[in-house]
Amino acid sequence: MIKFDKLFQTLKENGISQYSLYTRHGISRSQIQRLKNNQSVTTHTLNMILNILGGDFSLNDIAEFTPDAEQTKE
Repeated sequence: MIKFDKLFQTLKENGISQYSLYTRHGISRSQIQRLKNNQSVTTHTLNMILNILGGDFSLNDIAEFTPDAEQTKE
């Protein structure tokens, strides 16, 4: 599972609100909601967010991967 909890902490630390993501930067409210619920989003959305944050950030700053329990049993 990929979790985006780190994203919202990173945004907060850098003074970027969810409101500004969709009003100023063109990220749809539905994509923000999907991120909040750790649902799948497009790489385009992730790319847009990283461009908003700037070149010092990577996927590791906004997402965390944890293997699914049923797949690690094999």
